[in-house]
Amino acid sequence: MTEEIIIAGFGGQGVLSMGKILAYSGIMQDQEVSWMPSYGPEMRGGTANVVVILSDDRISSPILNEFDTAIILNQQSMDKFESMVKPGGLLLYDTNGITSHPKRKDITIATIEGAKEASELKNKKTFNMVILGAFLKVHPIVKMKNVHKGLENSLPERHHHLIPLNEEAIEVGMKKVKVIQDLKQLHTTI
Repeated sequence: MTEEIIIAGFGGQGVLSMGKILAYSGIMQDQEVSWMPSYGPEMRGGTANVVVILSDDRISSPILNEFDTAIILNQQSMDKFESMVKPGGLLLYDTNGITSHPKRKDITIATIEGAKEASELKNKKTFNMVILGAFLKVHPIVKMKNVHKGLENSLPERHHHLIPLNEEAIEVGMKKVKVIQDLKQLHTTI
């Protein structure tokens, strides 16, 4: 099994952290892992994305032109990466700020109102964990016990008291995600 993922949005949305937690989770499952961040000089407000590859085999290159999964957190990233999802892949996006929704019919599409759910948790910094929970519900590629270990490894020890809140945000994302186009169901009805 190899899963090639792009997570893309604005700096400050926790894009790189989400990717790091997925990468650590893969390591805990004895998988080969690649984590390759890319961000502009602006830090907050600029564009940011991270490519995460989890594989049972050696990873030959972290440079990809297409992905099994795209997790999209803003319109600019939707415009850039929607076409790069492999046929049969998954596109998960936060509905906040998306004005042009995906049009493809050859992929599974899921949505989450991550900003709204994080606000309801009274901590906007949980946004990325809501998104991660939504992803793991639709595509459970890592075990939750390893996500917990990933949180421990990626958060500085002084922030470990926030792990329960982050786990709660993951659970919220799992409950609130909506699959709006399920490719598996489309094929069974045709």
